Amino acid sequence: MESLPLLGMILISIDEDRGPQVYKTDPAGYYCGYKATSAGVKQTEANNYLEKKIRKKPQWNYIQTIDVAIIALQTVLLADFKPSEIEVGVVTQENPVFRLLSEDEIDERLTAIAERD
Repeated sequence: MESLPLLGMILISIDEDRGPQVYKTDPAGYYCGYKATSAGVKQTEANNYLEKKIRKKPQWNYIQTIDVAIIALQTVLLADFKPSEIEVGVVTQENPVFRLLSEDEIDERLTAIAERD
């Protein structure tokens, strides 16, 4: 008997009535909605970081959201990234098509984050 691979997923969508939605599923089929979440080896640390940030400021604009996501990665992994070392995917209500930021866009955000520190 073949075993099925374990699958967890983060689903990002825009609901016409409720706006942007983020759901995370686990291999058992459990799912839950989030304002921000992470997946991977250090997901607990990343989720704790994101929870603290959300408590301080529950609403972010487009740039702030990208910056918090990058800073969460840097904080949890204890690393400074080059634009070629990370990928940032975005979806907005104005442009509901998933896209990856270019290396130039990521470099712009990394520079802005470094200048704030």
